[in-house]
This record gives sequence, structure tokens and C-alpha cells, in this order.
Amino acid sequence: NGVDPQMAQQISEVVRNNLESTGLFVVTPQEAHILTDLDIEVAPRFADWKIIKSDALVVGTVEQVQRDGITYLRGSVRLWDVFGEELMRLDGQPGKRFRTQPEDWRRIAHKISDAIYTRLTGETGYFDTRIVYIAETGPKTKRVKRLAIMDADGANNQYLTSGRFTVLTPRFSPEAQQITYMSYEGGIPRVYLYDLRRGRQEVLGDFRAMTFAPRFSRDGQSVLLTQAEGGNSEVYIMNLVTRQKRRLTDHPAIDTSPSMSPDGRSIVFNSDRGGSPQLYIMTTEGSPRTCPSGGRVVACRFSFGQGRYSTSVWSPRGDLIAFTKQTRGKFHIGVIGIDGEGERLLTESYLDEGPDWSPNGRVITFFREPSPGAPPRLMSVDLTGRNLKRVQTATDASDPAWSPLLQ
Repeated sequence: NGVDPQMAQQISEVVRNNLESTGLFVVTPQEAHILTDLDIEVAPRFADWKIIKSDALVVGTVEQVQRDGITYLRGSVRLWDVFGEELMRLDGQPGKRFRTQPEDWRRIAHKISDAIYTRLTGETGYFDTRIVYIAETGPKTKRVKRLAIMDADGANNQYLTSGRFTVLTPRFSPEAQQITYMSYEGGIPRVYLYDLRRGRQEVLGDFRAMTFAPRFSRDGQSVLLTQAEGGNSEVYIMNLVTRQKRRLTDHPAIDTSPSMSPDGRSIVFNSDRGGSPQLYIMTTEGSPRTCPSGGRVVACRFSFGQGRYSTSVWSPRGDLIAFTKQTRGKFHIGVIGIDGEGERLLTESYLDEGPDWSPNGRVITFFREPSPGAPPRLMSVDLTGRNLKRVQTATDASDPAWSPLLQ
């Protein structure tokens, strides 16, 4: 109703692409459909869909509506169990309805995709999200690195910084309204905050030396970061309201790349205090803890495999920690249980680095250089390691971070 048929087709294509990208769904080609004129209010003729071996059928509408003088785009969707010949409830309802601004029509598609994914897999969807990353252009000897943001499927790309100063390692706040990252602005590497609502950035804190590897706490009220001074790197946490900082690690070795557990009680970080870069866990308060390997210390080592571990990040589900591993001349993205058990390497390449989790903890994004001198590109892989895909970007790209589900 009042919507360009081309837009309706585009929404359908985005839903199709989202679901197929997971490796969990096979969408029946439209030319195989026996009946195409479906009514969202009427049960379909199930025999027509059984014969082409469809397990589920999605029926949707999209229309423009006026409310208080403002035009909105409204999408509705219902999901049918073909072999059970019944309506599948979405969030306890017979169907779902979504509303947004016409220019944000892709969000309707992403929300529909999330609803279908959740109902059919039992997991929360992750399509209505964004990815922040470093957009790279120019020759290797004079690389321009800008902060960029896009939808999780690569659409609606925007550049947030000009490229005058190199920026690295962006990370989202839990509300997806702020980004923390490292910038060389001012001549010294320091951690910054970028407010997406206001389009403004500010330096974080009054640290005397370089700061890097920032990441928000799970409540968004603090930022974890690393400070390097006098040849030593330590992990700190800074409260964003009071701007008070507290040192978390105290060791002559290099401690860096902190990431907080979903319950806010623990922190994983990287340290070479054992002779090579490995993964360690400590409490947020810095109190001693009993390690799985025995003993009671402030920080427990829980990676013991061959190779060098880095860029650890805690899953939003709390059960796994993702990391980069370098061994035998190759780089890998892997995961390990928080008890140090069940390490699995999901990828292998000349250079794979910088993992970050989808908000449902089932997919990991990272960046890859497939060969020496090759430009970096964004990738994603699921926890099986089998669904490895390239994430399309407007330029060369590195350091991706996944937002929470948008509100």
C-alpha cells in the first residue's frame, strides 16, 4: 500500500541474503514457487509448498503509513510451519510488525530476518546491527586509516574521521551510541571516545603516557584500556562519569587487550609474564582467585597451547573467549572455554587477527591478509568454523567490532 514494488522486492532480497549468509538456511528460488499471490491474513495452500520441500514459509507486507503528519514504513510478517500446517508464533504473537523511517527501509528487512532466525534456531538474531572498522586506503608506505561504520551486511557505509590521523581498534559501547578507539592525534597514541549521536570525539583521561587497546565495560559506565610507560604495559579501568582510573594489573611483563565478562566480575587479558603471550583471567576487583590448574593467585593463566595468543575477547554468552593465535608461521582465530578447556581453531591464514563477537555469541568477525602484501579484508566465521565468509566493505578494512542489537 503506497510502497514502490521495487522497495518491497529489495526488502525481500535483504531478508534472503541475511538468512543464507548464516549457512543454516536454504531459501527456495522464487521461480520454484507454485503460488506467488499470497495474503498475510490467509493460511497458504500448504500442499503447494510441501511439493517443493519447503519447511517454513514467510509471508510479509510493507506499506507506508501516516501518523501525526509523519510518514513511516511499516512491515508485517508471518511465519508458517509447512508440514505442521500451522502458524509459528513470533515472540509469542501470531506475527510481528515493525515500523521505521522510509529511508531506513533496510532495518525492516534486518528485523524481519532476526525474527525468523530466532524462531527457527532458538538463538537471538544479529542482523539489525552495525560494524565499526578501520577503512584503509593509499599505498602501504603512506596508509590512510579512517574510522568507518556500516550495517552488518556492508550497506550504509559512513566515515567518521577524516583520515588526517591514524586510528585503530574501535569498540562499541553496550548501547551502540559510543565508540572507543585509539588515535595518533596529537602525536601520541591515546584512547578516544566518539559520540555517534553528536558526531564528536574527545580524548579519554589525562594519562601521562600512550594508551591503547580500549574496550567498554559491560555496563558501559567504564572503559578498560592499556597504558604503556617506561617499557611496561598495564591494564587500567576508567569510570566515564567520574573520570577516575584504577590500575588492574601490576607486573613487570606486558599486560594488554582486556575484555570483561558479561557479568562484569572478571577480565581476560593477554600477558607474556609466563615467557610468551598467553591468556589470563582475573577478577575485576583484583582479588585472588583459585585457578583451574591449582593455586590461588590474582591472575590465572588458562591457555597452555603451543604458540602466541593475543587480542582476547569474552563472548557475550559468557561461555567462550575468542583470540588470535600465531603458531607454525600461520595465524588463527580460535575459541577456548573459560576453564582453559576445549580450545578450537576456526580459521587459518597468512594473517588472521582481531576477533569480535556477534551479539548472540554465535559468529565472529575479524580481519585477514591472505598473503604477504595483500590488502586487509573483513571476514566472519561461525563457531563450527565451516561458514567462513568475506564481509564486503567499500575499501580495504581491518579491526572490526560488532555492535549490540540496535534499539
